[in-house]
Amino acid sequence: MNVAFKKPASSARSLDSIAEALLLPTGIDGVYARTAAFEQVVNCLSNLISRYREPEMEVLRFPPVMSRRQLEKSGYLKNFPHFLGCVSCLAGNEAEIGAAVERHEAGGDWASQLSAVDLVLSPAACYPIYPLVASRGQVPAAGLVFDVACDCFRREPSKLLDRLQSFRMREYVSIGTPKQVEEFRRRWMTRAQGFAEQLGLTYRIDQASDPFFGRGRKLMATSQLEQALKFELLVPVHSAEQPTACMSFNNHRDHFGATWSLCTEAGEVAHTACVAFGIDRLALALFATHGLDLPHWPVAVRKALTV
Repeated sequence: MNVAFKKPASSARSLDSIAEALLLPTGIDGVYARTAAFEQVVNCLSNLISRYREPEMEVLRFPPVMSRRQLEKSGYLKNFPHFLGCVSCLAGNEAEIGAAVERHEAGGDWASQLSAVDLVLSPAACYPIYPLVASRGQVPAAGLVFDVACDCFRREPSKLLDRLQSFRMREYVSIGTPKQVEEFRRRWMTRAQGFAEQLGLTYRIDQASDPFFGRGRKLMATSQLEQALKFELLVPVHSAEQPTACMSFNNHRDHFGATWSLCTEAGEVAHTACVAFGIDRLALALFATHGLDLPHWPVAVRKALTV
């Protein structure tokens, strides 16, 4: 795709100069309190994304947690265990839980009493959709498309404002034949350019690979690149040399279809694809590009966002 950024990046602001007005530190890297100005732009972005929604899309909103067993079955634990967050609770009877509380009050460690439950923190908005669709039966001949969203978590502490541990993700998901899902992805890679231009963002779309874990990570990343399975819309929030991925376009091929026995009416394993919007990163990109004073943003951008 594009290898040079569209539009000059001369208007970009340093995130350090606007951070205090947008995201307030909580004492944990990558976890912030969000200000009213930031949330206003986030809400406007969400509305704009909704206006791009295709009419046949089913809208689903997921909680920030999902089944641990479903995520394990989907392969996330194998491929990205370094990002995974599990829900743990105090285990045992009342006396055992009380003893943990007493240890804390005495200056000891109460966390040793924690045990993992059957929930994990959702690492991406689309993971819960595949088992849900599988429970409904065959994928119709026309395929299926969804609009999904949730608060996500990835254990990736960083002081960079565009690399949060807790963040919001919106996804459009396609399930169907190989041709249907690839046409869906390519359609959205084209639409994303108009989306970015509406927002007055400098951008390029380029190939990418996921940060896999373990010995086979280089092989898996190389395979992903060779097959052109992942592209990202990159915005020079920090710099053109180290741009921020604000959207991604992913063809999963038959991974989720085979995992969850998703079949088309023709009896073939269904393929899947998704386009993901990094809501918080897009909001940061807007502030970095246009500054803090929303009334002085370009008229076309304010009109697109209805600010």
